[in-house]
Amino acid sequence: MTTSTEPAAGPPQDRTQDTTQIRSLTVLPGHREDVELHTADGLTLVGELARPLAADGGPATPAATLVTLHPLPTHGGYMDSHVYRKAAWRLPALADLAVLRFNTRGTSSPRGTSDGAFDEGVGERFDVAAAIEYAEFHDLPRPWLVGWSFGTELALMHGRDPAIEGAILLSPPLHRATDADLDAWAEFGRPLVVLVPELDDYLRPDDARARFARVPQAEVIGVDGAKHLWVGEPAVRRALDEIVGHVLPGHAPLPTTWDGPSTTGTTSVAPTNGTDDDERGDALPDDEEA
Repeated sequence: MTTSTEPAAGPPQDRTQDTTQIRSLTVLPGHREDVELHTADGLTLVGELARPLAADGGPATPAATLVTLHPLPTHGGYMDSHVYRKAAWRLPALADLAVLRFNTRGTSSPRGTSDGAFDEGVGERFDVAAAIEYAEFHDLPRPWLVGWSFGTELALMHGRDPAIEGAILLSPPLHRATDADLDAWAEFGRPLVVLVPELDDYLRPDDARARFARVPQAEVIGVDGAKHLWVGEPAVRRALDEIVGHVLPGHAPLPTTWDGPSTTGTTSVAPTNGTDDDERGDALPDDEEA
């Protein structure tokens, strides 16, 4: 296990203590450490835990915890998918949140490769359980699941654990999760926040409202102009604002500047849009699900 206050995706390129405009690659102070999750079927999954930084340089107790579930690994999704990487770089400092990211079975990233092989969301039930168990055993308070695309399927199918406070879904395709899973979540009774991009490739706001109507406690939020991959800094800010606003009411919108030390991280993949704003997040063919 390694511990650092720097980004996991690469060394900082520069450091400043002036007022900083928070941009795509801005990394704010936090306590970040490599972690391993152990599943009930005997696999080791690699990940990272980012927590607020205490005055002594160690980890501070967060106000709440985000347990993140990444997009489809067979089409580029992994723990460093850009919304989650930016959450880990920013939210410990801006919102006093812990962010747990990990690669599901068979998934690789710069952090390493998790044991096992992709199982179409079936065997991944053990991965979700291991992440929730990790948060519980390490006294990470008030865990919320945050799923993105394929990760929303995992949350809906396997996330109904009494230890979690609720779930936030980004771009749910509802390909693997069925009406039976939605009915089970309705019975589970925990909050379900559903962020649906206006221009999503798989499920758009009106259809999402119809599908999630069977979950009385679900809040479906259409996000104007956004796409399935949450491309661009404005889309990422909206996603993070919604996550923080529901997990910690009254703490959003997040500030766009930071007074204090910060670093500039490096992306784990080459940018695909000709800017420094790495939005791989991840690239899927138009005819493939996420």
